[in-house]
Amino acid sequence: MKLIRFLFVISLSFASLAQAQLPDFRDLVKETSPAVVNISTVQHARLSSHSQGQYGLPEDVPEIFRHFFGRQFPQSPRGRQDATSLGSGFIVSEDGYILTNNHVVKDADEIIVRLNDRRELDAILIGADESSDLAVLKVDADDLPTVELGDSDKLDVGEWVVAIGSPFGFDYSVTAGIVSAKGRSLPNENYVPFIQTDVAINPGNSGGPLFNLDGEVVGINSQIYTRSGGFMGVSFAIPINVAMNVAEQLKTTGKVSRGWLGVVIQEVSKDLAESFGLDRAAGALVVQVLEDSPAERAGLVSGDIITKVNGKQVYLSSDLPHHIGRLSAGDKAELGIVRSGKRKTLKVEIGALPDANGNQLSSNAGPAERQSNRLGVIVHELSDRQRQDVGNGVVVKDVKRGPASMAGVVPGDVISMINGEIIRSVTDFDRIVENLPEKRSVPMRIVRRGQASFIPLRIE
Repeated sequence: MKLIRFLFVISLSFASLAQAQLPDFRDLVKETSPAVVNISTVQHARLSSHSQGQYGLPEDVPEIFRHFFGRQFPQSPRGRQDATSLGSGFIVSEDGYILTNNHVVKDADEIIVRLNDRRELDAILIGADESSDLAVLKVDADDLPTVELGDSDKLDVGEWVVAIGSPFGFDYSVTAGIVSAKGRSLPNENYVPFIQTDVAINPGNSGGPLFNLDGEVVGINSQIYTRSGGFMGVSFAIPINVAMNVAEQLKTTGKVSRGWLGVVIQEVSKDLAESFGLDRAAGALVVQVLEDSPAERAGLVSGDIITKVNGKQVYLSSDLPHHIGRLSAGDKAELGIVRSGKRKTLKVEIGALPDANGNQLSSNAGPAERQSNRLGVIVHELSDRQRQDVGNGVVVKDVKRGPASMAGVVPGDVISMINGEIIRSVTDFDRIVENLPEKRSVPMRIVRRGQASFIPLRIE
């Protein structure tokens, strides 16, 4: 009996210890909730150019036909219902500026902000940026409660964070978790290094704040990864440092300007790292330098590997747009690169990000062709149209069994560089291939459907 009592006391002690080590969110929630808002929007129904009458027929149909069809068809409503949506946001200034996601208020005709004290205020859209999914709203009010802004750059993986929002319309729902990762890149979101968390986020949380344990906003809850439509343990927030930079630009100019380098890049795989003589797979591999771009003026060339921007390490290729995008046009930057196995530093003046224009690869065949049995490919010269589109190289007409096939080369690819040497003709191609080393990977640059990339080529 004494043993049982002793074990019970020990278990209570462990439970108390575990409880003592967990954070208490009560004070944080009380202090920050007044500055969190619910956002609802209305998008008015758009009627077609031919308005409908009481029988679902155009108004200009003669009454005799209206009477005839009215006997056979039930009445239809005069118009479609307005569309509504819900989201969250938070107040960043006492005079009524509010941050939220762009997708919460996109195409809205009416925006209503409901405060913690149950007041409902009409909001106007000051500006929105689709690339970062951010929007700035303004309500006509004074002396509003505001959030404290933190420094998302100082956020650590494993740190506790708290979200407050309106999932499914349940106002001021509080969820907590930890930072799972930083600097995540998502498809079509090149300029936001997302914070990944395991905080429960659902529809309606979008635009709401992510707090650290000091009650400071470190992110804006934006997206989730899901296969079911609901929360599955992976959610993403926009870092507050990125959000405030965008918000200030929207408030002052109504648009967002981002830095631009003018390169097409790809990831450095283990095999590519070996082929370029690197000791590890890291950096952003330049596969194309755009004409008349800041990169071209700075002296960057295809095959360079960018490893640093202003002293900040580029571990993944996705890190480069994050670093460059936060700079402004005219800023000076130092790029750390690896070229032909040697480390160099280039100085570049950052440009302004232009509208993207894609180029398509022409399929016109050139007259001369040559087969390289060493790689197992048949290549031919570029046509004049192809040279305008992709520059230098030779076009792959057929692929046999061999190193090129193993590397993933397919007919239609343009091979423009092998092992750091530019290919301008079939003769160049044959000479370069003939002198390739065996039993080690070398980088080969190809252009496929207008997109350039490097792939590792190995001749056994």
